[in-house]
Amino acid sequence: MGKQTPHINPGDVDIAPTVLLPGDPLRAKFIAETYLDDVVQFNAVRNMLGFTGTFEGTPVSVMGSGMGIPSISLYAWELIHVFGATKLVRVGSCGALQEDLDLYDVVLAQSASTDSNFLAQYNIPGTYAPTGSFRLIEDVRDRARAQDIPTHVGNILSSDVFYNDDATANDRWARMGVLAVEMESAGLYATAARAGVEALGIFTVSDNIATGAKTTAAERETAFTTMMELALPLAKI
Repeated sequence: MGKQTPHINPGDVDIAPTVLLPGDPLRAKFIAETYLDDVVQFNAVRNMLGFTGTFEGTPVSVMGSGMGIPSISLYAWELIHVFGATKLVRVGSCGALQEDLDLYDVVLAQSASTDSNFLAQYNIPGTYAPTGSFRLIEDVRDRARAQDIPTHVGNILSSDVFYNDDATANDRWARMGVLAVEMESAGLYATAARAGVEALGIFTVSDNIATGAKTTAAERETAFTTMMELALPLAKI
């Protein structure tokens, strides 16, 4: 029997060095079936579906990460330390905090601020700034520019709180120039940094908290396609 963990059991299926991490395991299935060739499922533990296939001849895996920093960090740690992943790319949606971010724009998380206590485990003598791979950011940004796809690169917020009891919290993050909010990237970036591997969060703006603009489910599918076409070629660099 090959390597396995309490949360990932791939049997005899390989996990690629590049792993895409949508939050929803059914979205992982959709990505695999829509964009990859020669797809084989490698995980079904806790219904957190994972698949390996090829994109233009290059091996790629895609696996659901669940919601929140604890969940994605658990899977990222195992993918890196047990299965040898070296490039982890979170793909998902985000809520814009700045008025000049339009629906469907793509956000590349250069860094990820957080209200989580996850970073305390590293006992760092200061405030650590979880940061994405510049090499991956640069590659995506260059291809996006060539295709006239609107992108924004900067700081995002990875929050532990979806329904915040403090109604002023988002405004205060926005005043510091934070572009958008999601719930996972700070944990992913810290886990990858500690292991010396690359990570990046790529997001589609699904709603703008500052303006109240929102997308429909059908519209999000179209925007998701653009994001995936930017993310998948990262497996080839």
